[in-house]
Amino acid sequence: MEERGLRVAKTDKAFFSKISTTISKLLIPTKIGINGMLITLKRNNVLKNYETVTNNQDSEKEDMLQKKYEDAFILYLESIDKYVMDSIYKKVRTRTATPFEEDALSRYYAVIHLKETQYLEYKYRKQKYLLDLDYMSLKNDNKVKQLEKYNNFYVSKMNGIYKGILKNYSVQLADKMSSSLVDKNDVYNNIFETLEDYISNILPIKIQIEGKESYKEISEDYEKVEDFLTGKLDDRDKIEKKMYLLAISRKLFTHSLPLIVAEQCYEKLLEDARDLVVKTKKEPKKGKAYELLMNLIEEYNVRLLSTKIYWEDQKAREEFKKFWDEYQSIKKKTEKGKTQKEILFLKRELKELENNDKNKDIIRLYKDKLVKYGVLKPLKNTYKTEGRYIKKVVKV
Repeated sequence: MEERGLRVAKTDKAFFSKISTTISKLLIPTKIGINGMLITLKRNNVLKNYETVTNNQDSEKEDMLQKKYEDAFILYLESIDKYVMDSIYKKVRTRTATPFEEDALSRYYAVIHLKETQYLEYKYRKQKYLLDLDYMSLKNDNKVKQLEKYNNFYVSKMNGIYKGILKNYSVQLADKMSSSLVDKNDVYNNIFETLEDYISNILPIKIQIEGKESYKEISEDYEKVEDFLTGKLDDRDKIEKKMYLLAISRKLFTHSLPLIVAEQCYEKLLEDARDLVVKTKKEPKKGKAYELLMNLIEEYNVRLLSTKIYWEDQKAREEFKKFWDEYQSIKKKTEKGKTQKEILFLKRELKELENNDKNKDIIRLYKDKLVKYGVLKPLKNTYKTEGRYIKKVVKV
């Protein structure tokens, strides 16, 4: 009897489980329909409030209208969040979800995971995720008219969200206390990934709305970044893409990614480029890596250091002024100026890297280049270090 009872219990459990799954599948379309209607209502409401705030010219009503808009925005996000939990989650669980819905739920949990460790980033990332989800739903359903109305609001909100995310990363790099708690390499990667995400997904919509003329200053760098968004990239390509992303950030995210943080990002890229030159053994690839390094040194000095107003080290400031004057005079020259410019960069690099043992390989390469150009000459005597004979060099 006991054995029979156990068998019956197991059979009943399986039976009720099947019934439950069937009912869930029947109810899911209804819930999707209800949630879809709620999202549409809340979306229309937030768009209406956004237009009211944008077109308002009465300063006395500004605070009241702004609060109404923000409240509508919160309710709109909550409706999308409810859609994820009520509909997508259940569809994934019952194996009736589309690949888009499966990916959406996976991304949702990746965002939720940040809540315990990086609450500020979680707050921005969740808003971004929910807005992206609704935007992609409209796009996938080919709702052209709704998208046209939605785009201005979407870009406006996304601008604020991306700025918040980048500002958070900037604080992590600049603040000594918080930087000791995070892996700086992760923060650098997060900055570049966020910039690429914005330039790939948000900037094209902004250009479509505002016109290409509004972005003439960054058009050249933007086109170069676009070239790197397709196909497989090697280490050199990845560094070069990041160089252009940083260049664009100096125009689009001046306050969210301040100069002190952009400077650290450039210095990280310079380290990566030097390591790449040293590690690359095949001559053609090594030559291209070295050419990238020279371009990056020029970008760093022109785009960043030349715009730097406050210098903690006044001696460094005076040295840069001398370098900058020489660079400006060389820049006007033709082919001969190209070699002189390279020599100028090499000399500056040697000053920056001297007395640092970890840079000995790139320093040796720089000195070999200067010997080749006749700026340094090798002495006949040599000395042995780490099993290799190294020629001493002196200035000509």
